[in-house]
Amino acid sequence: MINGETPDSAWPKIKHFCGYRERCHYEVREKLFGMKLAKKDVDTLLSRLIEEGYLNEERFAIQFAGGHFRQKKWGKVKIVYELRQKRVSEAIIKKALKELQGEDYSGVLKKLAEAKWKSLKSEQYLNRQAKTIAYLARKGYEMPMITEMIRKIRSGALE
Repeated sequence: MINGETPDSAWPKIKHFCGYRERCHYEVREKLFGMKLAKKDVDTLLSRLIEEGYLNEERFAIQFAGGHFRQKKWGKVKIVYELRQKRVSEAIIKKALKELQGEDYSGVLKKLAEAKWKSLKSEQYLNRQAKTIAYLARKGYEMPMITEMIRKIRSGALE
């Protein structure tokens, strides 16, 4: 431990780090290694954070999915990708996605699709369609839902 923290000095800092907002295990592990702690100390502190309720990956994933859907209007594909980047397990990702079921999800997709379609009024038809599809795909919506929404818009639901 050269110029690093001791487990006792790292505890209040990492407790505050986890108390500030929900964190995944990967983020906390990286933060602890950044404090130059030994692997056994990192594992001990992680276990203690979990036992004391400061660290809960399921709670993190549900909040992450819900928050990014509500705030950034992300679709499931992008949320899954980001959770995998944070090394969240597939089982927990599935639980988090269950929170996004229903009318809200397709309603947000509809609003995004309509707004983008309207914003491209001056574009040629195929460009308009391609740009709308690309935009929705970047937002992380599933291609079957996107194509169905574009079909509905094209059939005159908007214009």
